[in-house]
Amino acid sequence: MQVCIAGFKKGQLKILSHAFDRSLGGRDFDEVLFNHFAAKFKDEYKIDVSQNAKASLRLRATCEKLKKVLSANPLAPLNIECLMDEKDVRGVIKREEFEEISIPILERVKRPLEKALSDAGLTVEDVHMVEVIGSGSRVPAMIKILTEFFGKEPRRTMNASECVSRGCALQCAILSPTFKVREFQVHESFPFSISLAWKGAASEAQNGGAENQQSTIVFPKGNPIPSVKALTFYRSGTFSVDVQYSDVNDLQAPPKISTYTIGPFQSSKGERAKLKVKVRLNLHGIVSVESATLLEEEEVEVSVTKDQSEETAKMDTDKASAEAAPASGDSDVNMQDAKDTSDATGTDNGVPESAEKPVQMETDSKAEAPKKKVKKTNVPLSELVYGALKTVEVEKAVEKEFEMALQDRVMEETKDRKNAVESYVYDMRNKLSDKYQEYITDSEREAFLANLQEVEDWLYEDGEDETKGVYVAKLEELKKVGDPVEVRYKESLERGSVIDQLGYCINSYREAAVSNDPKFDHIELAEKQKVLNECVEAEAWLREKQQQQDTLPKYATPALLSADVKSKAEALDKFCRPIMTKPKPAAKAEAPQAKGGEQADEGKSEPEQPASDEPMETENPAEGST
Repeated sequence: MQVCIAGFKKGQLKILSHAFDRSLGGRDFDEVLFNHFAAKFKDEYKIDVSQNAKASLRLRATCEKLKKVLSANPLAPLNIECLMDEKDVRGVIKREEFEEISIPILERVKRPLEKALSDAGLTVEDVHMVEVIGSGSRVPAMIKILTEFFGKEPRRTMNASECVSRGCALQCAILSPTFKVREFQVHESFPFSISLAWKGAASEAQNGGAENQQSTIVFPKGNPIPSVKALTFYRSGTFSVDVQYSDVNDLQAPPKISTYTIGPFQSSKGERAKLKVKVRLNLHGIVSVESATLLEEEEVEVSVTKDQSEETAKMDTDKASAEAAPASGDSDVNMQDAKDTSDATGTDNGVPESAEKPVQMETDSKAEAPKKKVKKTNVPLSELVYGALKTVEVEKAVEKEFEMALQDRVMEETKDRKNAVESYVYDMRNKLSDKYQEYITDSEREAFLANLQEVEDWLYEDGEDETKGVYVAKLEELKKVGDPVEVRYKESLERGSVIDQLGYCINSYREAAVSNDPKFDHIELAEKQKVLNECVEAEAWLREKQQQQDTLPKYATPALLSADVKSKAEALDKFCRPIMTKPKPAAKAEAPQAKGGEQADEGKSEPEQPASDEPMETENPAEGST
C-alpha cells in the first residue's frame, strides 16, 4: 500500500510526501479467505489443504476470484471439484463476514495515511481530492475507511489497473528526445533517508573511541531528485565510506547499500590531506559516490589589484574554514550541507552558515600579497554494491543473455524451417491430386508422393529434433521436383494475359504507324517503316512460340514463358515509343516586313544571319579562319 500527497500547479507536479506499508496489499485479503476456507474444509471434509501444494494453489486462485465477486455482491459461493483426496468442496461467505475476518488488515490502512499527512505538514482539510488506484482498492471496506478518514468520497477517474503503466509511458515520452509532448515538470522527492558512515581517524580512536564509527544524513527523507551533496574529509591514507539507509524500521532490507573505497592518494606536504567527496542522487533515485578530489593549496606570489580584492577575500574565507576543521577535535569530517533545492549540475552547494564567519581581509589596491592556488587531483574510487552483481559478473550475465537470445533466435528459425517442410509436404500432396494433376506425369507423381510420405514419416521420427540446416536441405530437395510442376501450372495461368498484352502493344504501334492522323505527320516514313518492321518481327516471334507451345503437353517444359513475352513487349515498347511520341518541331516565327527596303536596312543594328542551318564561317585574326 502506497500513499502519495502531491501538489499540482499548471504544468507541474511536486511530491510533498510519500508513505507506505510494504506488507499490506490485495494478497493479504486472499490469504485471509484462504485461511478461513482451509480451516472450514478441515472441519467439514477432514482435509488439510495447507499440506498439499496443488490444492493450496487451486484454493488461493479461487479465493482471489471470490474477493472480486464480494466487491460487487453481498454474497459469494465457492465450489471446487476434486480439491484434495478426490473430494469436492463447497462454501459460501458474506461480505460482512469477509470484512470481519479482515479487521486486522483494515486496521493497518490508516497508518500510511496519517504518516503521509504528518510528513507533508498538512491536515485532512488541506487535501482537495483523493484518487484511488490498484485492484485492491475495489474492496468496499477500503473505500469506506478512506471516506471516513478524508471526509470525502474517493475518486476513480483513472484506470485502477493500468494508470501506473500509462504514467510510466508518459514519463518515458517526457524524458525521450524522440517524442514531443506538452511540457510538464515533475518535482520528485526521495522517500528514504540516506546517510554516509565512515570510521574516524586513528588518532581519535586512540583517544577513547572504540569503534569511532561516524555517520551523517546526506539525503534526508523528502530530498528533491536529482541532487548532489559534497563532503570534505581529512585523511592521510586510503579510507572507505558506507552508503546506507538511516531508518530501517519500515524497510525489510539490509541497511547497507554500498561501500566505496577512496584511495590511494598521497599528500605532498606529508600531513593529512583534504579531500572533497561528491555524492549524487540521480534522476532514478540511485545514490552513488560520484567522485573524490584531493585539494592541495600552493602559494603563488601575485600582485593583487583592486578588482581582485573580492576574489582574494573569498579564497581567504575558504582557507580559514579549511584550517579550522582539523583543529577542532570534535569531528574528522567537514560536511558541506546542501541547500534545500537540488543541485543537478554537480557543483558544490556551499559552506553551512555559522555565527563565526571569517572576516574578509581588506587589501590595498597597490600592495602585493601571496595568493593561494588550489591544486585539484582526482582520487580513484572502487565500489562494492550489496545485493547486486559486480561489474565483471554483470558483463558475463549480459554476454550470457546475448548467447541465450541467439539460441532462442536459432531455435525459432529452426522451428520455422521445420514447419515450412511440414507445410510443403501437406500442401504439395493436396495440389498433386487437384490443380497440379495435369502438369506432371503419372510416374513422376507417384514417385513424388512416395517421397513426400517418406519425408513426413521422417519429420515425426528421426527428424523430430534436427538442426536448421537439415530442414533447409530437406525442403530444397523436395522443391527440386515440386518447383518445375508449380512453374508449369503458373505459366499456363499467366501465359494468356501476357500474350494479350503483347498483341495489344503490337496492334497499337502498327495502327499508329499506318494511321493518317495529323499528329503523326511530322514523323518520317522511314521511321514509321522501322516501327512496322519491329511489329512484324515481334508478331512472327510470338506466332512461332505459340505454335511450339500448342504442340506440347501440359506436363512438358513450356516453350513459351511469360517472362519472355513480357521482355519482348518491353523491348518493342522501348524501340517504338521514342519514335511515335516524337514531338512536332516548333514553327519558325516570321519577321514583320518593313515599309521600304532602305528604311528597314537603316533600322538594323545587327548584321543579317544566314538562312542556312549550317554554322556561319567566322575569321579569327589570331588563329586564322575556321
